[in-house]
Amino acid sequence: MGRDNETWVSEFILLGLSSDWDTQVSLFVLFLVMYVVTVLGNCLIVLLIRLDSRLHTHMYFFLTNLSLIDVSYATSIVPQLLAHFLAEHKAIPFRSCAAQLFFSLALGGIEFVLLAGMAYDRYVAVCDPLRYLAIMHRGRCARLAVTSWVSGSINSLVQTTITFQLPMCTNKFIDHISCELLAVVRLVCVDTSSNEVAIMVSSILLLMTPFCLVLLSYIRIISAILKIQSREGRRKAFHTCASHLTVVALCYGTTIFTYIQPHSGPSVLQEKLISLFYAILTPMLNPMIYSLRNKEVKGAWHKLLGKCSGLTSKLAT
Repeated sequence: MGRDNETWVSEFILLGLSSDWDTQVSLFVLFLVMYVVTVLGNCLIVLLIRLDSRLHTHMYFFLTNLSLIDVSYATSIVPQLLAHFLAEHKAIPFRSCAAQLFFSLALGGIEFVLLAGMAYDRYVAVCDPLRYLAIMHRGRCARLAVTSWVSGSINSLVQTTITFQLPMCTNKFIDHISCELLAVVRLVCVDTSSNEVAIMVSSILLLMTPFCLVLLSYIRIISAILKIQSREGRRKAFHTCASHLTVVALCYGTTIFTYIQPHSGPSVLQEKLISLFYAILTPMLNPMIYSLRNKEVKGAWHKLLGKCSGLTSKLAT
């Protein structure tokens, strides 16, 4: 669609969280610390899985993908947010805004589909443990991961292309912390019913469908756990799924509330807080959840720290 002088926008202004300078400086320090913790935590998880042969299993293959998605998602939003906290002119070029929307939307979709694949992995591990290796072989795990990356990327490409082909008139102020889909659609000066339908359809395909699969998997898992006679057996079976279930609760909850009803959904402030939650808090917490609740990961940490301590002692002597 062509753009004339009235519909062309070369840049957008992100209104962010606050216009007060002291508040912005405080938020800059807070979010910078959280972003550094997020990057270090997820990168250390990937490194740990790579270095420890005991973690070369299907579950940790999926966890590696999850950590890469989390650090990438945070990086698609937080550096821009930090720069704007200290900038007087909080502008983002048109193409940069489109790129930010594409990557954040793609990585979010990828994560939702990947979590469904991880739920299926836990379902097989608990409900059919004798055939686990036969069912969850390397090829199937790779196909599940590729499916998540491809489906999320295609959906994001379609949504981004449709959104940025619409005329934005002369309105260039985005009342959000980033170029988020609903915030950009609100700038459009034509009827957006088709966009809202597209958002609804993609939400059903990449959000509600994976969520229903996760829900079904855990209904079957809980049913199988309750049939285990020994208390210790039930505890071990539940422990196998506890970390993933916690991450699922964090990721799916408010996103469903945001995107399933875009026309009557949350307020602008709620949208900003939800975006912050998924851009900063969730990626920061995921490595902690898998580290603190997982004996194998904690054992690998202790082993790695022991090696580092031993190497340091040798170098000192």
